Amino acid sequence: MIDGRAIIDPDARIAPGVTIGPWTWIGAGVEIGEGTEVASHVVIKGPTRIGRNNRIFQFSTVGEDTPALAYGGEPTILEIGDNNVIREGVTIHRGTVQDRGCTLIGNHCLLMAYVHVGHDCVLGNHVIMANNASVAGHVSVGDHANFGGYSGVAQFRSIGAFTHIAAMSLVIKDVPDYLTVGGNPASAIGLNVEGMKRRGYDAATVDTIKGAHRTVYRQGLTTSEALKALEALSGTCPEVASFTASIAASKYGIIRPSKDTDVS
Repeated sequence: MIDGRAIIDPDARIAPGVTIGPWTWIGAGVEIGEGTEVASHVVIKGPTRIGRNNRIFQFSTVGEDTPALAYGGEPTILEIGDNNVIREGVTIHRGTVQDRGCTLIGNHCLLMAYVHVGHDCVLGNHVIMANNASVAGHVSVGDHANFGGYSGVAQFRSIGAFTHIAAMSLVIKDVPDYLTVGGNPASAIGLNVEGMKRRGYDAATVDTIKGAHRTVYRQGLTTSEALKALEALSGTCPEVASFTASIAASKYGIIRPSKDTDVS
């Protein structure tokens, strides 16, 4: 299961049932869980903990330290959950002591070719990032977020759950749950209705979220006014509560429509 041409540090901990291809380098402080498959020509540096049943494809670099100038070689970590697919040429950096000290990838994520996940990022579960999508340092991404190819997110921004970032977009504001955004710089286009339908949301729930969205984006309210207006609805609909909480937590302002965008 482990090719004799792989280079594995004696300090690495490799669980039973792990497959490692030729010319792959596994460094000290790396832990790889049962059933994970690592292709040829992969570099994994520690401290990095990788869960069960992941697939890591050739030429990926996982657990490298960050090129951020503030990083001074301090011990930091990368943690990857279970059942993720990390395709060709992906780069994932460990955290920094200037933040949480840990980069975190959840479960069931798909990172397509040449995706980059910067230091101290937190990716939830079932996140999909298409080819060459990148998130800079300190970015948080909610469950089921979907990134089009060549999209990018600036440092410290928050991408909500069930969002869709269109291809070639540059996101410089926080994106609340359920939104679709696009452009450079990205603006709010509307709700990710198709994504909600694919994940089994019934029509009544989708309509309720649409009403909350109109309160924030169509009634000319300030953010604080919109949050106040959604208080009662948040108490009866968990999805609206999540949408509202993602807006309330924004530190850099939520993304808004461009002047010529219809967000109905």
